[in-house]
Amino acid sequence: MSRIFRILTLNKISATGLKRLPAGRYVTGNDIAQPDAILVRSQDMHGMDIPGSVLAIARAGAGTNNVPVKRMSERGVPVFNAPGANANAVKELVITGMLLASRNIMPALHFTSALRGDDETLHRLVEDGKKQFAGTELRARTLGVVGLGAVGRLVADAALGLGMQVIGFDPEITVDAAWGLSSQVRKAHSIEELLRHSDFVTLHVPLLDATRGLIDGKRVAAMKSGAVLLNFSRDAIVNEDAVIAGLNSKHLRAYVCDFPSNRTLGNERIIALPHLGASTAEAEENCAVMVAEQLREYLEHGNITNTVNFPNVTMPRESAFRVAIANANVPNMLGQISSALAEAGINIHNMTNKSRGDMAYTLVDTDSALPQQLIAHLAAIPGVLMVRDLPLENEA
Repeated sequence: MSRIFRILTLNKISATGLKRLPAGRYVTGNDIAQPDAILVRSQDMHGMDIPGSVLAIARAGAGTNNVPVKRMSERGVPVFNAPGANANAVKELVITGMLLASRNIMPALHFTSALRGDDETLHRLVEDGKKQFAGTELRARTLGVVGLGAVGRLVADAALGLGMQVIGFDPEITVDAAWGLSSQVRKAHSIEELLRHSDFVTLHVPLLDATRGLIDGKRVAAMKSGAVLLNFSRDAIVNEDAVIAGLNSKHLRAYVCDFPSNRTLGNERIIALPHLGASTAEAEENCAVMVAEQLREYLEHGNITNTVNFPNVTMPRESAFRVAIANANVPNMLGQISSALAEAGINIHNMTNKSRGDMAYTLVDTDSALPQQLIAHLAAIPGVLMVRDLPLENEA
């Protein structure tokens, strides 16, 4: 009989995504006790007592700041995410933000909402008042894109389609991302170079120690006079004090972000949206589908794609018997695993191992089933964090 996997949902997850977890194999809900995995969107899990039964956490979105990744890594629990699944939604909001700022849409809306009088009076007031909201066109302006991942590349393409010049900076760009980047995007050799030449600057980097406060007072000063800064990544990537000072001195024209705070509210040069980046039906569905499929592949076959703490490891099934091992990335771990299998008389049919930082992950297909005594022996090897027996009869 196939195992039933129990999935705890901490937020409302798209029904389309949940359908990727077959009802005959999976039970999902927001009141699941001792779950095998957790599906989450925005709920903060840092103060949560995460049961020892949890084998994986899947976040239906790109960022995982609300998940205790370090704590899960110490337990050998992968944290999945959905990079790129909401990229189009964020791209469209970035373009919206540029248009809102360049055409002075927000103050213009406030002006018209305050108008009173008959139609003739309104017409006269509009004609008299519209000149104070004259804006600029995006065409021929330069957009600087910091971070050329899935979102950054789409934003760059959209800006090129609008007739803008685009300059990009991303020292961590992957080979695949580089291949997908338009040849019309000019490469900057530093953030400072990008800031000096950009009329608009948009940020698309994850929040890490290296990116916290990335745009500080020194870099605000380095920006082109009259530039617009857009932040749809994470609030802490920008130093608010530095940006507000730049706005007050009129060195910056506007700041458009997705993260309101008490210091941004009421500032006429700041457009702060209520974290709408991925808030479309399409993005929520795409994220849910992506992480559900990744979660199922991991729970049933041990394959890993798109986690923030494990290497990507996939291996086609060539045997009915498989064991997955998460371990610290230390010397002779593979030797100890292989020796343990050999001493138990288990023949290795296929094997793959990859590492990522301090974490390593191994999949082993064998020609016969692993006795529970051997599973316990593997789990007891110093440095091994988790061992999972994955017989093929688990497949739906």
